[in-house]
Amino acid sequence: MIQYGSDDHSDLIFQRLHASIEPRDSQWVDVELSFELSPESVMPTDLLDLTALLVCTHSGEIFQIVPQDEGRDCEYQFTETEKVQLRQYYETQVKPKLLQVVSAEV
Repeated sequence: MIQYGSDDHSDLIFQRLHASIEPRDSQWVDVELSFELSPESVMPTDLLDLTALLVCTHSGEIFQIVPQDEGRDCEYQFTETEKVQLRQYYETQVKPKLLQVVSAEV
């Protein structure tokens, strides 16, 4: 995690990820990823309930990855290493389900 305005960062390792898929409108689909952290990961002390919001297109492409605390934007951003973990989980476990959800709505 990288706090805005800081040069310091640490990489979290995500475990036991879970996704919630919610079509927002005709252009975007929100995917909320919740997760546990590995024992060696240290979450910033000012975060209470960290999740990741992936804003995706209806074709399944990730447009944006946003960290959220208690469902709201927070003062952090994910590191590239963290984004790679989230993208890998999304591509293998979530994207096929997202495409099914979107096609069922048409």
